[in-house]
Amino acid sequence: MPSTRTRTRPRSERRPTAPIGTGTGADETMRQLRDIHRRGKLLLFVGAGVSMGLGLPPWQTLIEHMARELDVEATAFADKGSYLTLAEYFRIKHGSIGPLRSWMDREWHPRDVELGKSRIHELIAKGLFPLIYTTNYDRWLESAFEHHKVAYTKIVSVADLAKLRPDATQIIKFHGDLEDDASIVLDESSYFRRLDFESPLDIKLRADVLGRTVMFIGYSLADVNIRYLFYKLSRLWKSSVPNVAQPVSYLFSPSANEVQRAVLGQWGIEMVHLGGDPSQALIRFLETVLDDE
Repeated sequence: MPSTRTRTRPRSERRPTAPIGTGTGADETMRQLRDIHRRGKLLLFVGAGVSMGLGLPPWQTLIEHMARELDVEATAFADKGSYLTLAEYFRIKHGSIGPLRSWMDREWHPRDVELGKSRIHELIAKGLFPLIYTTNYDRWLESAFEHHKVAYTKIVSVADLAKLRPDATQIIKFHGDLEDDASIVLDESSYFRRLDFESPLDIKLRADVLGRTVMFIGYSLADVNIRYLFYKLSRLWKSSVPNVAQPVSYLFSPSANEVQRAVLGQWGIEMVHLGGDPSQALIRFLETVLDDE
């Protein structure tokens, strides 16, 4: 098993941290995030945008593959529903999600990915995150921890909770893992079951978010799945500790959006944004939070 996490360089050797955004408000936000991170109270949620930085296929590729397997014209097929509905139809026609899961496993793990060159994955692996939740099915987070020799425990089901170690980061595969068909949240039925928020992983999530700040990276603001999660986390906090203010959580976005800022704000989530190339902006953001420039 790899060793426990260490910082990349002693603090005395690091360059001064550059401010994110503009104005004293942005600087104060980053100061707060750095402090929460150093105290090990920052819970990281990782979305598909992080994996896309490795050159993995977009969701459109998945939809086109399903269309070919069902002998349907791809554009017409894509117009018939969301990827959840289309995956549901695929499961009905094929009897299981297994063939689709197998194809995704091959396509999402190409041999030519140079993981060691991914600064984003290096920062995540070397950060002081005791808990990392991800809605990604792929294994690139786990591979990054192995590459950088940082201890972790992968959690896909309740049985994995017996493997927890105090010196290892927990990587919780919230929407399943490509090594286990039954765990995958991909078609509409499995997603609706996830919305119940009553599985063992949901109960764990409720316990984990209490007293911690959540930082979301790699998510699209148009993704209704994660937006529902934002809403649900806010409701869970208010029902669990109604007389205590919810810790502010943060969502990194490469662009400003005042509409989204207002909507997310009512759920206790503050947007932090940077302009420019999304991947480079995310690297700069993580380097600032981790104080690792």
